[in-house]
Amino acid sequence: MGLKKCPNCGSDRIGRGKLSGYAALQPVGKALSFGSAIIADVCSDCGFIFNMYAEKPEKFIPR
Repeated sequence: MGLKKCPNCGSDRIGRGKLSGYAALQPVGKALSFGSAIIADVCSDCGFIFNMYAEKPEKFIPR
């Protein structure tokens, strides 16, 4: 993974955060799926959140 820069302020002080629990991303049309937590890069200087992705992308494979 290369050095990341904040698209908002240009800082290279980037951390990672995780949304989970009730904030989990649910697949459309799969009512019984628990979905996946969301991982995001967060700028430690300005707080900008970017590059969000599913922690478990396999949960979103279409049937």
